[in-house]
Amino acid sequence: MPEPRPRRSVLYMPGANERALEKAKTLDADALILDLEDSVAPDAKAEGRDRVCAAVRSGEYGRREVTIRVNGLDTEWFAADVAAAAAAGPAAVVVPKVNSAAEVHTIERALESAGAPAHTAIWAMVETPIAMLRAHDIASAADRLTVLVLGTNDLAKELHAEHVPGRAPLLASLSLALLAARAAGKVILDGVYNDVRDLDGFAEECTQGRQFGFDGKTLIHPAQLEPCNQIFAPSPAEVEHAEKVIKAFEAASAEGRGVVTVDGRMIENLHVDNARRILAVATAIASRD
Repeated sequence: MPEPRPRRSVLYMPGANERALEKAKTLDADALILDLEDSVAPDAKAEGRDRVCAAVRSGEYGRREVTIRVNGLDTEWFAADVAAAAAAGPAAVVVPKVNSAAEVHTIERALESAGAPAHTAIWAMVETPIAMLRAHDIASAADRLTVLVLGTNDLAKELHAEHVPGRAPLLASLSLALLAARAAGKVILDGVYNDVRDLDGFAEECTQGRQFGFDGKTLIHPAQLEPCNQIFAPSPAEVEHAEKVIKAFEAASAEGRGVVTVDGRMIENLHVDNARRILAVATAIASRD
């Protein structure tokens, strides 16, 4: 099993803010999204683009996975953003409001035409009702697309839904996107939590996202990093149990026994596969840290 790359915490940073880009070099985020879209005013787009691409080329972000969120396909800035990002060579280009497989192909062609290196992936933001209904088509449209990113604020707006604890109005959409990502073998990131002062509510939503099966969560403030990293990482108890499951299964297999129990529970291949996934995630996090 290949070692997964930790993406527990993925922090948006405003691309036009030099101080924010500098601060990001010290933050305990698994990944960064240097933003050229919502956080950058129209008259600052060109300056923000230059600043973000220079930051990527600096190589000063260490172990953090650095991506660039470009402006959308239907904007006047998309082509210039993609061309500049391709030259800078980030880990990925994050594209907002991707609504179809055809749009993924357009993004891929734009990257290739601009000479983007092979390591620059596509992260597609799915944040509209039609994107939810086409999520599998989007996720499976290209090998270069490696991550789906939930845009839950825009999705709630499009659904005319309220932001409520537990996210009941969004659960169907979250499930559709998660099913699509897993069916296509892609990583999927949960959307942001808006109230940066409410760390208890944030922790509850992180726990919900992890229980659903998300790989991590997008964040809007550094204060959200520590709880997010903790919640989306396997706990010591989970690691210990996973090691016990694998050890018991391997011992039983060596002895030709077909029935394995751990702590009074029957163990099957699916439990072993999950245990190996947990250990792989824990190892990747330990290597990163």
